[in-house]
Amino acid sequence: MRYKDLHTLSVENPRFFWRQRMELIDWYEKPEKVLYEDEDGLYRWYRGGKLNTSYLALDYHVDHGRGRQVALYFDSAVTHTKRRYTYRELRDEVALFAGALRGQGVGKGDRVIIYMPMIPEAAIAMLACARLGAVHSVVFGGFAPHELAVRIDDAKPKCLITATCGIEFANVIDYKPLVDAALAEAEFPPESVIVFPRPHAKAGMKEGRDHDWHDLMHDAEPADPVPVDAADPLYILYTSGTTGKPKGVVRDNGGHAVALKYSMKTVYNINPGEVFWAASDVGWVVGHSYIVYGPLIHGCSTVLYEGKPVRTPDAGALWRVIADYKVSAFFTAPTAFRAIKKEDPDAHLKRLYDISSLRTLYLAGERLDPPTYEWLSQILDVPIVDHWWQTETGWPIVANPMGLEPHRVKSGSASFPVPGFKVEVLDDEGQPVATGEMGNIVIKLPLPPGCLPNLWQDTAGFKQAYLERFPGYYDTSDGGYIDQDGYVFIMGRTDDVINVAGHRLSTGEMEELIGGHAAVAECAVVGIDDQLKGQIPIGLVVLKDGVDVETAKLEAELIALIRAEIGAVAAFRKAMVVQRLPKTRSGKILRKTIRRLAVEEQIITPPTIDDPAIISEIRTALRKHRVGQYANLPAAEPVGDDV
Repeated sequence: MRYKDLHTLSVENPRFFWRQRMELIDWYEKPEKVLYEDEDGLYRWYRGGKLNTSYLALDYHVDHGRGRQVALYFDSAVTHTKRRYTYRELRDEVALFAGALRGQGVGKGDRVIIYMPMIPEAAIAMLACARLGAVHSVVFGGFAPHELAVRIDDAKPKCLITATCGIEFANVIDYKPLVDAALAEAEFPPESVIVFPRPHAKAGMKEGRDHDWHDLMHDAEPADPVPVDAADPLYILYTSGTTGKPKGVVRDNGGHAVALKYSMKTVYNINPGEVFWAASDVGWVVGHSYIVYGPLIHGCSTVLYEGKPVRTPDAGALWRVIADYKVSAFFTAPTAFRAIKKEDPDAHLKRLYDISSLRTLYLAGERLDPPTYEWLSQILDVPIVDHWWQTETGWPIVANPMGLEPHRVKSGSASFPVPGFKVEVLDDEGQPVATGEMGNIVIKLPLPPGCLPNLWQDTAGFKQAYLERFPGYYDTSDGGYIDQDGYVFIMGRTDDVINVAGHRLSTGEMEELIGGHAAVAECAVVGIDDQLKGQIPIGLVVLKDGVDVETAKLEAELIALIRAEIGAVAAFRKAMVVQRLPKTRSGKILRKTIRRLAVEEQIITPPTIDDPAIISEIRTALRKHRVGQYANLPAAEPVGDDV
């Protein structure tokens, strides 16, 4: 069936469409109802179905002849370590660690926080939780103790799993002190902490609470997969919210497994037995969907890479990994290639490696800007596929369906809605806009399987954040348009969540932190375009009357504050003092105007502004600090997880 017909079927008769696709996975008990509404009036998938995601990702393949196939390649460019696990070996490790978790009292429905670097044990911990029916919540290892504590208090885990350290470039980052600080701050700390020892750092252990990974594994008995309902949660993944409080995106077991299995062939055109590599982190949704669960459920070999696109050791790192493991499909963020282009603009290092195995390059996490697309088109002779999705959806919304019917690429567009997603563009009043006109990108309900059914213990917040603004639709909070050929163009966020090197971060949370400084009366943090990271945050600060503070000293304090509370991943390095902020007459800060001032020499003064003179004052401040188009300085050295 052609793409257009299949997509039409999927959105006009979703029950029929997804009843067929549920046969892609092996159920313990088949669902009795494909699509239904729960007690909160929210759409759910596959009522009555029973399955186990860990079984689908591991045991199923061992039972069907793939036990000797490599399931996971581990490549650590920072420790010069390589390991490989067959499906049988990975199954056995996961079963044993699931037994260790069970020995700590973890069972079906319990939450487990995973705060790990990019090592195989992170994936093992995730799959072990899934095996028991426990709900894991992976927290990116670059987050500060406060951020970890907030997530602990929301999830209320029974256990936390960590390692002694992570490694960023050549820097060893001790994790255990960060964990200890978070547990001291948390109101609901877990009963036990499991620590995986790495040779690069040692950890102080608290007797009775902290346990060595290897000691527990030595005493454990393997655990069998526990059947769970399709609607039971598999994991919680926290994403930045506009209020500063992170939102706990819930992923269910049934719809998630069906959607990922379907996407592996339809979107990524990958076959069981081939090598799929997503160069991301298990702390982000890409790591969940396309390092761990998607490739393994599909029967692929997946690559888990501990390193960066550059400086581990050079800008040829990604090409080397593709060559070493004969990667067929590669997925990363445009940020990675902007970093490579900066250090190796003519791609000389690519010529050192045989990357002939690569069939397709996939990019997501942020908009693929045309200059990066053109550069990649010049150095590669494979299709370059931009696709768009969100933490909330868990798999692609808009993509060129390479395994179904590849389409002509349009630079700047992520191509077409994936079957299952009915994408529309509405104005602020909820009315459809004309073809080619900018508006709010929305998805007609019901969302397909695999998307979030709710937020963790926050149904009211879920409805308010995603459903109330445009009744009958899911609000993506992204803006864009659909052209006359049906191509979707995503142009950026419509809320105050910005995208820094593929990581969604809340400017609202940064404003709360900066506003708490003793010298600050009010502030605005906005994201502006950055050649390397896609977006970076800048802060504009109004001082309290009578405050006498050295500007450079204040900027350093605010940068240190954001780094301590959110982490280096925020890439917050610019805070400037201004006399006032541009506002509407009702007092709303005009953040969009500030963003435009950072990149445009002339703008039309908004008619709602309270004082037009402030526009020239803000432009002068931005120019003085060389922000946006005025910035001709070399990019700063990457810090933490900046690239």
